[in-house]
Amino acid sequence: MRFSLENETLIPESLSNKPDSKRISDYESSFPQPLNPSFKYSTELQNLLTGKQLLLEELPFSLEEIHTHYINGYLHYRKCIEKTKDGYSCVRCGNADQKLFASFGCARCKEECTYCRKCINMGRMSECTVLVTWSGPNTNTQIPVKPLAWEGTLSAGQQKASTELIQAVHSNDELLIWAVCGAGKTEILFEGMETALLTGKNVCIATPRTDVVIELAPRIKESFPAIDVIALYGGSEDRNKTAPITLATTHQLLRFYKAFDIIIIDEVDAFPYSAEPMLQYAVNQAKKNISSTIFLTATPNQTWKKEIVAGKRKAVTIPARYHRYPLPVPEFVWCGNWEKLLKKKKLPRNVVFWVKEHLKMNKQAFLFVPRITYLEKMVSLLQAIDPRIQGVHAEDPDRKDKVARFRAGEIPILVTTTILERGVTVPDIDVAVLGAEDKIFTESALVQISGRVGRSAKHPTGEIIFFHYGRTREMIKAKQHIENMNKEAVQNGFVD
Repeated sequence: MRFSLENETLIPESLSNKPDSKRISDYESSFPQPLNPSFKYSTELQNLLTGKQLLLEELPFSLEEIHTHYINGYLHYRKCIEKTKDGYSCVRCGNADQKLFASFGCARCKEECTYCRKCINMGRMSECTVLVTWSGPNTNTQIPVKPLAWEGTLSAGQQKASTELIQAVHSNDELLIWAVCGAGKTEILFEGMETALLTGKNVCIATPRTDVVIELAPRIKESFPAIDVIALYGGSEDRNKTAPITLATTHQLLRFYKAFDIIIIDEVDAFPYSAEPMLQYAVNQAKKNISSTIFLTATPNQTWKKEIVAGKRKAVTIPARYHRYPLPVPEFVWCGNWEKLLKKKKLPRNVVFWVKEHLKMNKQAFLFVPRITYLEKMVSLLQAIDPRIQGVHAEDPDRKDKVARFRAGEIPILVTTTILERGVTVPDIDVAVLGAEDKIFTESALVQISGRVGRSAKHPTGEIIFFHYGRTREMIKAKQHIENMNKEAVQNGFVD
């Protein structure tokens, strides 16, 4: 085997489709090589690449070793960038928008080389690079007879969904679980996950936000103590690991290829998954050809609701929380032109009264605002009342620390943007929204925000107030959504 050395990158010349070509993308094998059973493959390479698709540059192995595995049938090369009749497409993220491709003078292939700009933060996908996948035997994992250690009891609504999930696992089917905020969606997954593990299937729980992955990981590990569980997000220490249970942000699925038998997508309606075709492409690429896809949401979009009613989408609905109390219904409170007051460094009187009352009662609360600029002004004014009050938003470097301090009771009131509308559970809190009429507060967002209240069995009730300068259709729809769920829960005997 001859290799040429260009810019410290070894290129296997014998794979070239064209004798004069130097582009690694021309060396893709359309079909995996037959396995050589006598070849002693690297278990380190196997563990790193099983179910993954990684760039050559991401592999801590020499190209000689990588290519030796290829010619013995244990690796598969895939082009990073494909030429189409319309221009280019990216194999990893599915990007076909020609405005999101660019070219550069490449030192490796000595030509103008096109690359994808859409997923470049995960490593550059260019014409002269390949994705490497494992095509040898998978890592063998011993699963105990009883992998699930959780000994809780599911409510009637939870058990109904759990039974449907087990059936979807057996039949490799799709299922939408439409469960209200605080219904106990995580516990609903346990029996289905156990069923999958006992039949040799790999499970992935994907969610749009890092915060949710971090919060979910210890709960899954506690419930499946004898099973390896990895959590993948930007900067995760588990990045180079594989396991029977994978928790990941939806962005991390771009690194996987035909890896999972079961993919559970939490908060399927949430940004960025709901608005980003790249992430939906990543999910489809990460699951095996025969697999189950489970969607979880408290707020399905209108299209999915219509499909459920028409019988075109298989779904199970849980209209009540596990503790059998109805969902707290939001109260609309007019607060005047709050934006004008903020510009004058003032707050609406009823908002100030609400804050002071909660400080007096020693009752923690979230106060949601539409924009970071409003948040900063609000926090400055509220800290004059109590310096312990803090604010948090997506770009806040201390976000995790502040949320942890709020959980610990050190912060009495946390002013926040919609970044905390999902995935954060604090047992005994009230919630208010300032500027509920703002367009950022959709029906879905307001339902999720309302769902922060009354989630604990010890504290099943609470207050949710929409401070506004005029009622909107989205506010009314959110309130009706919650009232309809409570009505359905009564009809089904799910609340006391």
